[in-house]
Amino acid sequence: MIKGLSESLPRKTTTVLLMVLILLNMAFSTGCSREKHQRVTAYTTLDEELARKLFKAFTDETGIKVDWIRLSTGECVARLAAERSNPHASIWFGGVGLGHIEARNIGLTEAYRSPYALMPIRFRDPKFYWTGLYASPLCFESNTEKLKQYGLKPPLSWKDLIKPEYRNHIQMANPGSSGTSYNIISTLIQIFGEEEAFAYLSLLDKNITHYTRSGLAPGKNMSIGEVAIAIGYTHDALKLQKEGYPIEITFPEEGTGYEIASISRIKNAPEKEREAAKLFFDWALQESATKILASQNVVPFHKTLITLGTFSINDVNIVHQDDEWSAANKQRLVEKWNQRIGFKYE
Repeated sequence: MIKGLSESLPRKTTTVLLMVLILLNMAFSTGCSREKHQRVTAYTTLDEELARKLFKAFTDETGIKVDWIRLSTGECVARLAAERSNPHASIWFGGVGLGHIEARNIGLTEAYRSPYALMPIRFRDPKFYWTGLYASPLCFESNTEKLKQYGLKPPLSWKDLIKPEYRNHIQMANPGSSGTSYNIISTLIQIFGEEEAFAYLSLLDKNITHYTRSGLAPGKNMSIGEVAIAIGYTHDALKLQKEGYPIEITFPEEGTGYEIASISRIKNAPEKEREAAKLFFDWALQESATKILASQNVVPFHKTLITLGTFSINDVNIVHQDDEWSAANKQRLVEKWNQRIGFKYE
């Protein structure tokens, strides 16, 4: 109180001024407290355009800003491991579920049971360390103009891909950095058994132009004609197809695996972001987010949606996928791939 103020003003006016000062102080304190929850940091493995749409929608609805970096599944696990003692992010959003299982197994994520995690248990962790966002099967993506140029037909089976006529016409990602590509390996093991699958991968290697870092890159390279055929996820192929690229999508008749893109909370994340991270996690499982996801030709778990754009997931021959086994054996299988194939590309 300014000296002499109480002496020069009526007592009632002084009381009112004191109340105003108290209320202003409370508002300032509340504002500072709220400011702590106005930002969250995320690593995402989603396509950049999709991630941007989702983060913007979250900010528009909540006022909470999202600082984000896009990483492949393998890169994200590696980064979380490197930052274990001082995590820089609070949420891992998207990415193949196998990567989230691996992160859980080595203590990089923490359990969070969202009240909106209502999907069947096969699409989430039993103890809620990761929660599924959507599913999308692996497919073959073919540039029809390049096929015509080289006199090729779209592949219809895994065994088609190892035919001599496809030499230097196929691209896939490196399974060491890409969850998409590791899903290819685990799918082949489910179909053929481990030894036959690796014999197959050695034959397939003869037809691969090179292995990309990200699982999205082969499809993008295929769409612009750098390569005729890519192996990737259906929703990414449909997106490129809808953008006008000359793409035909086929599914391997022997069966195909699928991605369960997931979300996890990062262990020991910045304390000031904990509340915002919880809000984002919950939001990602609700209608606003899943409408955006559904527009990208995936199958969100929020609704009983069964169609993938012009495809019905029920019409695709899906393998019986054991993600826990695949995650537990990932390091061994990636090392095996490196010893037999990957060493040639170092």
